[in-house]
Amino acid sequence: MNAVHGVDRVVHPIEQESYRRLRARLDTSHFPPLTRAVVERVIHSAADLDYASDLVMDEGQLEKAHAALHAGAPVVVDVEMVAAGITRRRTVCRLRDAEAGPGLTRSAHAIRLAYEQVGPGALWVIGNAPTALEELLSLDVSPALVIGLPVGFVGAAESKAALRESGLPAVSNVSEKGGSAVAAAALNALLYHPLSQSEETS
Repeated sequence: MNAVHGVDRVVHPIEQESYRRLRARLDTSHFPPLTRAVVERVIHSAADLDYASDLVMDEGQLEKAHAALHAGAPVVVDVEMVAAGITRRRTVCRLRDAEAGPGLTRSAHAIRLAYEQVGPGALWVIGNAPTALEELLSLDVSPALVIGLPVGFVGAAESKAALRESGLPAVSNVSEKGGSAVAAAALNALLYHPLSQSEETS
């Protein structure tokens, strides 16, 4: 089984063939392991090879986030569509409990509620609302990782640029592209990737 996939996960033949075709069209061998896993799974989810040059992440940050995730760190999402795409892990989504107010969207309020619930050290997966990412950046969340991939022509690229400028450990992309499916895919890449021996013994 390919190292991109977790050793305990059965991969469907169609997915195996999809990855074979992806790698025939795009050489990802130069990426370090976790970066490659994220890039390939995001591309696989969107059938968009441009993500190979659009995504921004750091392998060292991914290694720490990968260890935290497999040690049981909470996963917080901005919308239920992101949660639906994440496999093998319960997530926290407070959008149903949130209310809009003056200068505050429901998505932003949901992030506040989630932070009150989980505290620092969580992995945050934002795939829909730029205002959710903006609110997250206004809080002292001390995250294990922020997967910030909101989509749209209003505020999406700007919020992702602000995420990169914040210095927080993050996966983002430069363009307006993104969405729930690609955000979930980035988290799944870390879920599926096997633990290294050093992580297993630490």
